[in-house]
Amino acid sequence: MHGLREFPFVRDGRFIRAAAKPVRATIVTLMLAGLTLHAAASRAEGAAASAASSSTTDGAGTDAMSAEIARGAYLAKAADCAGCHTAPPRVTRPGAKPMPAAPFAGGLGMGSPFGTIYSSNITPDPGAGIGRYSYDDFARALREGVAPGGKRLYPAMPYPSFSKITDDDMHALYAYFMHGVQPVSTPAPTTRLPFPFNQRWALLFWDWAFAPSGQYRPDPAHDAQWNRGAYLVQALGHCGACHTPRGPAFNERGYSHSSSTYLTGGTNDHWFAPNLTADPGSGLGRLSADDIAAFLKAGHGGGLVTFGSMVQVVEDSTQYLSDADRAAIAGYLKSLPPRAPNGHFDADSRAARQTVRALRTGDVERPGAGIYATYCARCHRMDGAGERQKYPRLAGNPAVLGASSASLVRLLVEGGESPRTQGGPEPHKMPSFANRLTNNEMAQVLTFVRNTWGNAAAPVTSRDVSKVRAALGK
Repeated sequence: MHGLREFPFVRDGRFIRAAAKPVRATIVTLMLAGLTLHAAASRAEGAAASAASSSTTDGAGTDAMSAEIARGAYLAKAADCAGCHTAPPRVTRPGAKPMPAAPFAGGLGMGSPFGTIYSSNITPDPGAGIGRYSYDDFARALREGVAPGGKRLYPAMPYPSFSKITDDDMHALYAYFMHGVQPVSTPAPTTRLPFPFNQRWALLFWDWAFAPSGQYRPDPAHDAQWNRGAYLVQALGHCGACHTPRGPAFNERGYSHSSSTYLTGGTNDHWFAPNLTADPGSGLGRLSADDIAAFLKAGHGGGLVTFGSMVQVVEDSTQYLSDADRAAIAGYLKSLPPRAPNGHFDADSRAARQTVRALRTGDVERPGAGIYATYCARCHRMDGAGERQKYPRLAGNPAVLGASSASLVRLLVEGGESPRTQGGPEPHKMPSFANRLTNNEMAQVLTFVRNTWGNAAAPVTSRDVSKVRAALGK
């Protein structure tokens, strides 16, 4: 319209009366018609430009929100939120196929020394879930373990680790849980611990004594990949919640590699999570970074196969991480010095070679050898080497050499199944031996496994077995 104001027959937006001569009248009429068409065209162009600009702005905003939600979904997998906040499948009637529970609707019962703690509904339902949470409410719950209204969360929720989550990642997680998760209106079961553990206000003192605070700060002494791995392990992945031993107040004995006990192995819900430091016996010292990354992707790596609660971690979390993030985690773990050494392995020792030969010829009379040959050798082989992408090796397996035999006992009692992953090998089951072997027989075969093929670790007693079975009710 700026051009129209410069036209001779227009002033201040009004047409000027022209001379009354026919020729001039004709000229003026034609020019007025042209002006009208030009003005209409200009208005149309302006409207189109405005609409295009608005569309572009709205589209950019929508795209940005979609990208934020997608990033939050990835971070939620890295944090394995579904692993704790989704109940196990339920059987609605005898013989029926188990029905999967709604994601993030809570209801998973987690064993603790103080009783069963049920995970909460974290869908955006305004009544049963977190739909009324502001961003500040959400961030405080994750970082401080305090829900709206001052309700303190039990440290089964790993808020001491989540305190390190960065602001950018926290915003992305909030966007995902508020806009990318289907709301579920079913409340999760209420946690009812006995006195005095039902006094949540007392957790104020627990937090003051044990819970760290402050977001993760990159260590300038290390490169970006190492810092990414440290952040994923310490914060989002909260690996220490299982792999770090706990104190008498159920506190983790360290939340970073600055602690000498961090990631040296811990017992959680009757599973012993192995040592993740570079100890060559019960730790990761003999595994390569590529072995660890492969293990995180498919549950198989370096001849090892994941078991217990780690199966769900691989299925729900680590298999979905990028190759770069898995490599970062592996690199960080490989940088940790050996700590809390336990057991050792020497495949080239004379005793190891003699044992392998004796097993192959059937000349071994050690307690547990016959049990192993009858029930275990079919999958794990007489030389303890297992079968690649199917059954784990037992010779030199860090879990076999661990400080605790609880996981080995639980596997014998309950059996297990390798993870189901995208592009990974077919899962294989280990049967339960609860009704086939006595406590003493289990102790014998596990002691045999822990001290054969070059393995050397403490024996397992029938009392060790009975304690685990009693805790499991099996």
